[in-house]
Amino acid sequence: MLYHRQGERVSAWSDDTNRGTALMDDTFIDTSDINPVLNEVMLAELAGVVRYTHYSLVITGPNRLPLVAFMQEQADESLVHARQAGEILTGLGGHPTQGIGAIEESHDHTIENILRESIAHERRALALYRELLSLSENRSVYLEEYARTQIGQEELHVIEMNKLLRDYTIG
Repeated sequence: MLYHRQGERVSAWSDDTNRGTALMDDTFIDTSDINPVLNEVMLAELAGVVRYTHYSLVITGPNRLPLVAFMQEQADESLVHARQAGEILTGLGGHPTQGIGAIEESHDHTIENILRESIAHERRALALYRELLSLSENRSVYLEEYARTQIGQEELHVIEMNKLLRDYTIG
């Protein structure tokens, strides 16, 4: 926070040595290793938006409607996650890449394959969030908690998709 005094900008801190203790001050935490991971998280989540939207459009069969709704929910949640990662990234002084992560397309749109590809996507996101957690441990409580929350959500997605997959792999 800066105050103006007769046209000059001066620090609001009475002692500049305290500036490093502010969370939003760039000197609080070295983000050179964290920001690239946050950017990768954002790209992966944006890829999830495209992936799950695509799946919601190509699913066919008797279970189509609930699976379409599930995939649309996953797409919506991926967009929320991408925005969260981007907000944290820019809050830490980073600049988000304009693009999305890689999306592998097998052109096999069976429900079983869609679920397997979805699980693989979620596991890649999990790996990124775990990397973020390891980088932020003992450096930022906020980033640790953010990473832990996202890990929990991604693990739940894998559990749910594995449960869905059981109906397509039995027999």
